[in-house]
Amino acid sequence: MAVAVVLICAVLIAAVDQVIKYFVYTNLSPNGSVDVIDNLFSLVYTENRGAAFGIFQNGTFVFCIITGVLIGVFLYLLINKKFKGKLFYTAVALIIGGGAGNLIDRIFRGFVIDYLSVSFFPAVCNLADYCVTVGAVLFMICILTSSEMSGKMTERNDVGEEKNE
Repeated sequence: MAVAVVLICAVLIAAVDQVIKYFVYTNLSPNGSVDVIDNLFSLVYTENRGAAFGIFQNGTFVFCIITGVLIGVFLYLLINKKFKGKLFYTAVALIIGGGAGNLIDRIFRGFVIDYLSVSFFPAVCNLADYCVTVGAVLFMICILTSSEMSGKMTERNDVGEEKNE
């Protein structure tokens, strides 16, 4: 049941991302930008043909492969229940949904539409970017707090202490 809910959430995230990008593309691309909150938050139409922060320009094919592989890895972890819990399920839904949203752009447009600009962060991003980022942070918290990982870290510390004596 949890797998189905996670996948439905991921599809919804990707769909919402694509709907927003459609409206940004059709309404902002001719004008460029709109201030939502003066000197703080703007909607800015940007075509990102690279990775995060615009690095590695024109690597669409490579980014499609990497994104596809990462989505596959998280699907594997989800289906094989390598981790459990609401935090993990939330992380996976965000990562898969955000990754799929940007993957759709790369496949059908050849670039990712970015549109969210805040004054305190130099890069223009999109909903999918924020979903992947938050999902990755949550996934790292899952890894660091999992009982299996804690047990392995304790074993390593015990072994290390024995060697030091």
